[in-house]
Amino acid sequence: MTCISQDGKFSLGEHTLAVPMELYKLNRERLCKRLSEVVDKDAYVLLQGGSNISHYCTDVDYIFRQEPYFHWTFGVSEPDCYGLIQVSNGEAHLFFPRVEETQTVWLGKPLSLDEYKCRYKVNYASYADTLGETLNTLKPSVILTLYGKNTDSDMTCKEAHFEGIDRFTLDNRILHKIIADCRVIKTDYEKEVMRYATKVTCNAHKSVMAKCKPDMHEYQCEANFLHYAYYVGGCRHVGYNNICCSGMNGAVLHYGHATEPNSKEIHDGDMCLFDMGASYSGYTADVTVSFPANGKFTNDQRAIYNTVLAASLAVMNAIKPGVSWVDMHILANKVMLRELREIDLLRGDVDEMYEAGLAAIFQPHGLGHLLGIDVHDVGGYLEGHPDRPLKPGVNALRTARNLEVGMALTVEPGCYFIEPLLKRALSDPVLSRFLNEKVLKRFWKFGGVRIEDNIFVTERGIENYTPVPRTVEEIEEWMSKKETVA
Repeated sequence: MTCISQDGKFSLGEHTLAVPMELYKLNRERLCKRLSEVVDKDAYVLLQGGSNISHYCTDVDYIFRQEPYFHWTFGVSEPDCYGLIQVSNGEAHLFFPRVEETQTVWLGKPLSLDEYKCRYKVNYASYADTLGETLNTLKPSVILTLYGKNTDSDMTCKEAHFEGIDRFTLDNRILHKIIADCRVIKTDYEKEVMRYATKVTCNAHKSVMAKCKPDMHEYQCEANFLHYAYYVGGCRHVGYNNICCSGMNGAVLHYGHATEPNSKEIHDGDMCLFDMGASYSGYTADVTVSFPANGKFTNDQRAIYNTVLAASLAVMNAIKPGVSWVDMHILANKVMLRELREIDLLRGDVDEMYEAGLAAIFQPHGLGHLLGIDVHDVGGYLEGHPDRPLKPGVNALRTARNLEVGMALTVEPGCYFIEPLLKRALSDPVLSRFLNEKVLKRFWKFGGVRIEDNIFVTERGIENYTPVPRTVEEIEEWMSKKETVA
């Protein structure tokens, strides 16, 4: 059973956020308004939801998570569904799979169609095997299906299909760019859910920081995060594989994968870099904290941490509607180069360093990304917006768009000491002249620091909704308490 009440609100209990189905109705209205400018009144949108996926050839399923476009449009928790929207008036029709009587032993009694209709606040509810019959009755002039590439994964989204769909006039060229662009701008309903997911995430991070100590293993910190996020916040899912680095692992940008499964023992003197984000009602947070495992920064740890913090603050002070995300990335890079020069790790002119590509040695990833249902949310490189830059460093950006009110993004500058990149820089006649090799050797096994905040772009600048300790002093004070966040 899902946790959506018959009054149409998703909630995991009184201690969690109640999310109204009006969120998805408003999303449908926004989509139809945009589509009505380019299609006629008898056009319909057809979306297909996600399906259960088995572990290889076994009868054990992965925990189901709804297909993101379908979730954005309908908020439906069940697998194997279809959704139909009439563009001219926004009327929504959901189609659910029939549950045979023999399956109720395993799956429980399904809701009736009237109960589904009430739960999801749609105009009509039917069974999926009647979809073709319904369309025959409606006689759409065209059915808009979803087909397009996700520029973060380079994979194509799932286009709706059912037996007999070829009888109808289909168009898969219009919908993707419009619905993806709609997802870029968050409504007030969506912002409330994202604030909640981020609040839970930040409190979970604080709980982990308070419990973390040398001789623990990285996965134990991950387990503490997962427990808090679900037990306290009702967040069953996380938005991505948890990244729980310590020591030199902090220089592995997507640590936590099968080969590096957050398994190292944390040592006294290690810097920790924990990148974890809880997901609630389909929307995810994405927060990174960096801190010393023993709760006290060394001089070198303080220097690198403050370098990254300076870059983060410079960007957040500069963001406003209309600015280029590329320019924000460049600003962060130049601030970081300047700060590294202040500790004598670098020497020379900052602009020359940047033009030579030195910043990409210390931060090979982009400044941040769009955020929403997907951790790397869609809309980064859509038609009609700036193309991906080609220059090293900025070519790693997940979007090059100019910022607009209502966008949700992460701001996540980082400074890493990645051995193959450092060796390449030292062997490069142009880059090596900026490096103080003697000082650099002191940081060879440092790992890295990343600071990641979640923000909304506002009319006056930003709303930073990431309540975690950020300055060196705040982190040391918090970790000195060594108390569990209730």
